[in-house]
Amino acid sequence: MDTLVRLFPPPPPPPLLPTKISQLFHASSPPCSFPKPHYTGKIFSRVQSSKYGNFLDLKPESTPEVLDFDLPRLDPSSRSRVDVIIIGTGPAGLRLAEQVSQYGIKVCCVDPSPLSMWPNNYGVWVDEFESLELESCLDKTWPMACVHIDDNKTKYLDRPYGRVSRKKLKKLLMERCLSNGVKFLKAKVWKIEHKEFESLIVCDDGNELKASLVVDASGFASSFIEYDKPRNHGYQIAHGILAEVEGHPFDLDKMVLMDWRDSHLGNEPYLRTGNSRFPTFLYAMPFDSNLVFLEETSLVSRPVLSYMEIKKRMVARLRHLGIRVKRILEVEKCVIPMGGPLPRIPQSVMAIGGTSGIAHPSTGYMVARTMALAPVLAEAIAECLGSTRMIRGKSLHERAWNGLWTTERRCVRQYYSFGMETLLKLDLNGSRRFFDAFFDLDPYFWQGFLSSRLSLRELALLSLSLFGHGSFPSRFDIVSKCPVPFVKMLSNLALETM
Repeated sequence: MDTLVRLFPPPPPPPLLPTKISQLFHASSPPCSFPKPHYTGKIFSRVQSSKYGNFLDLKPESTPEVLDFDLPRLDPSSRSRVDVIIIGTGPAGLRLAEQVSQYGIKVCCVDPSPLSMWPNNYGVWVDEFESLELESCLDKTWPMACVHIDDNKTKYLDRPYGRVSRKKLKKLLMERCLSNGVKFLKAKVWKIEHKEFESLIVCDDGNELKASLVVDASGFASSFIEYDKPRNHGYQIAHGILAEVEGHPFDLDKMVLMDWRDSHLGNEPYLRTGNSRFPTFLYAMPFDSNLVFLEETSLVSRPVLSYMEIKKRMVARLRHLGIRVKRILEVEKCVIPMGGPLPRIPQSVMAIGGTSGIAHPSTGYMVARTMALAPVLAEAIAECLGSTRMIRGKSLHERAWNGLWTTERRCVRQYYSFGMETLLKLDLNGSRRFFDAFFDLDPYFWQGFLSSRLSLRELALLSLSLFGHGSFPSRFDIVSKCPVPFVKMLSNLALETM
C-alpha cells in the first residue's frame, strides 16, 4: 500500500486530529493542510515497553536518513535554461526525470531537500515491479497474501507481495538521473509564471529558472494544479507502526492484505458500533517473529474518518491479538484522496504522481502505476521537446496531458471512481460480502483491477462476474446502493467520449 499524506483544496478539509505501509487500494485554490507523513527511522537504544496491547505511550525516535550523493547542482545565476523543470524528488519526480532525460532532454529537479529519504513506505505486488525490472528494489517479499473476511472465513491469494526498499529505489533512480545529466536545485518553488512558449519558476530563495515545460510532482498538497470541477474526493486514512514486538500470530510466509474481523471490539460497544457503520481493517507485514508492520486502515470514507478513532481501534485490535509492542521503529500517519475529478486538461503545468489523479480511486494504490506511466508521459514530452521542430506552448501542454490521460484511461478511471462510490455506501457486513465475492473472481480480474490494467470492456465483464459470484445480500447491496453512482458513471463516460 502506498502511504501518502499531503492533501489539497478546494473543499476545506474535514477536521483532522493530530496527525501510509499502505498501498492498498499503503506531493488553484488555497491548499488544505492535512498533516504530513511522520517518519521515524532506525531502532533506538533505549528499550521501552508498552502496556499490554497499547502502543500509544511509546515515543519513536526520529533518525532522518539522507542519501550520500554528490549532486550536480544547477547554478541559477548562470541564467542557463533547461527544457523541463520537475518540482519534487519523490518517486514520481525522479522516475519522470530519469525517463525524460534519457532522450537527451535537459532536466532540472527542484526540491528543498533532494537527498532526504522518502517518509512513505510502499507495498506492491511483486509482478508489478518485475514487469518494470525494478524487483531489485524490493527488500522483503511474501509468497502469498491473505484476507480475513470474518472469524470463520479467510481468503488466500496466490500472488506474491513485496515491500519496496525506499533507499534502493531512490538510489537507483538517482543514479540513473545523474548518468543522464539531470541537474538539481535545492529550493522550494513559490510560484510559476507562464509565457507563450516558456514557463518561469520563482523559488523561495529568490532564484528564477526558465523551461519549456514545468511538471509538478510535489504531491497532493500542490497549489500549482488547477481544477474546473468540485473536488468531491473520498479519503483513505490509516495509522501504521513498524514495531518490535514480543510476538505476533501472523504466518511469516503471508502478508495480511485485509483483516475485517471485529471480535477485538467485543468489549468496546462504542467502537464496535462505529466500526459496523464505517469499517476499518488491519494490514500487516510480518518480517520475522519479533518485527512487524501493522496498519489500521479506513479504505475510503467521506468525510474522512477521525484519526483518533483509527488509533483506538488499532489499540483494541492489538490487545485482542495479544501483541505487546516493545518499541516503535517507524510511525506512519496518512490521508490519501480517492477519486474525485481529474485536473483540468490541458493546462500550463503538467503533473505526475499524486497531484495528477493517478492514485487508484478504489484502492489508493499508486507507486507501481506511477513507475509504469512515467515512461508514457516521458515519451509524449520527448515527441515535442526531443524533436528538431521543438513543439512548445499550448501544443506541448495538450500532447503531454493527453498522452498521460488518454480517452481510454479517463474512462477506466471513471469506472474505478464508480467502485469507490460503491464502497462508500457499504458498512462492515457489506464490505465483507463485497470482498468475499471480489477475491472469488478469476485472478485475471481481481489482479487486473488492483493493478489498474483492465480495459473498460474487461471491467464491464468483471462487474457481471462479481454480481454472479456475490451472495444474495451482496447482490441486494449492488442493486440497492449502486444505481446513483452507476448513472453518474455512465454520464461521465458519455462526456469523456464526446
